[in-house]
Amino acid sequence: MTVVHPERDAWELLSRSRQLTEPFLRKAVGRLPGRTRAIAEYHFGWKDRDGNPDVGGWGKGMRGALVLASARAMGGAPESAAAAAAAVELVHNFSLLHDDLMDRDAVRRKRPTVWSQFGDAQAVLTGDALLVVAMEMLPDGPAMLRELCESLLSLVGGQDEDLAFEQRRDIDLDACVAMAAGKTAALLAGSCALGGLVAHADPQRVHALRKFGHHLGLAFQLVDDLLGIWGHDAVSGKPVGSDLRRRKKSLPVVAALTSDRPEARKLDELYRLEAGPLTEDGIREVAHLIERAGGRAWAEREAKRQRAMAVAALEAAAPAEEGAQALGSLARIITHRDR
Repeated sequence: MTVVHPERDAWELLSRSRQLTEPFLRKAVGRLPGRTRAIAEYHFGWKDRDGNPDVGGWGKGMRGALVLASARAMGGAPESAAAAAAAVELVHNFSLLHDDLMDRDAVRRKRPTVWSQFGDAQAVLTGDALLVVAMEMLPDGPAMLRELCESLLSLVGGQDEDLAFEQRRDIDLDACVAMAAGKTAALLAGSCALGGLVAHADPQRVHALRKFGHHLGLAFQLVDDLLGIWGHDAVSGKPVGSDLRRRKKSLPVVAALTSDRPEARKLDELYRLEAGPLTEDGIREVAHLIERAGGRAWAEREAKRQRAMAVAALEAAAPAEEGAQALGSLARIITHRDR
């Protein structure tokens, strides 16, 4: 009798995915000119600030792993999807470089971010360069290019809405969910669809994989938002409370602000831009108010609902057994991270 260990299997899958994907990433980064290449190598953890070899990690490689596992689920060989997986990881890292700059986040993967070490202009240029080589890395075929471009447009739209929300007070929960669908879920959805396209799956199965990635991405964002308020630095990868300090309107925050509880009014007062920077005590008070106003409970329920919808979409894709197990294992570690 075979004993299945979903979490251990998922981490092994991520490790194998990084092994398959990293040579393509290094090849792509090696195409970059001079200083841009050195900065990209720093961002991926291969070099330190002075250009010396380093052992920093370039992330879990979750999106690339979804490409590989989706291809496998549709009967394809994971190795055949490695270039597409690298393209997705390059796009993801392009977005991280720009996201860190826009949010002024100083830490990424427990290291100083690119903009904080090399300046704003270099962060923009390096991010742009990663996007260019991502398109070069993508396997030939208009369907795959169109899939990635659609994901990118949704990502940009979601990021734009996220920035706009910081200046607005009239945000409803549906609009916030739509923003997260673009900013986070779109690339996960595209990753799963690309795996299906590499394996030449029929359009209905590719569509089901895309839906799986969409719901998985929303569940991931909800869990990430929860970690950002009530988690630990070691799990979230950035200082917990940094989003609250900037008065970022994440999903639990908006759920709390739009509730009819008295704590919502107090939270609204503290979240006004003219109120000045939040102190550490202020951050703790805001987190308490979000919980009392129901934001935490709503986010936990919605994450569970999105996970269930992801499972249903995966079943509709009629995946091969081994591929289904791989995607299910990835889904569990993506959406059940320890706080």
